[in-house]
Amino acid sequence: MSTQASHAIRQHPQFAILVRKRSTLAWTLAALTLASYYLFMLVVAVAPASLHQPLQAGGVLSLGVPVGAAIIVFTWALTGYYVYRANTEFDRLTATILQESQP
Repeated sequence: MSTQASHAIRQHPQFAILVRKRSTLAWTLAALTLASYYLFMLVVAVAPASLHQPLQAGGVLSLGVPVGAAIIVFTWALTGYYVYRANTEFDRLTATILQESQP
């Protein structure tokens, strides 16, 4: 890509919108991911007995296992949501920017 084409893309008004939307989404999803992991670790550090409770009377599996698994599934879902937005809204904006920036 030439310097002139790169400059034209960066000057396109939709480019700033694309960058802002992508950055906002990425930071929001990163914060949600980190918050869920750190909250889990905080509960483990402060109140480990709450996660050590068995799921059923006399059971071996504790509450911490499904909660940990749910956190992992939650972060996968966030990743899936980002991929969905990237493949729909962000790709559409990118195509518009590239098409309108071509001489």
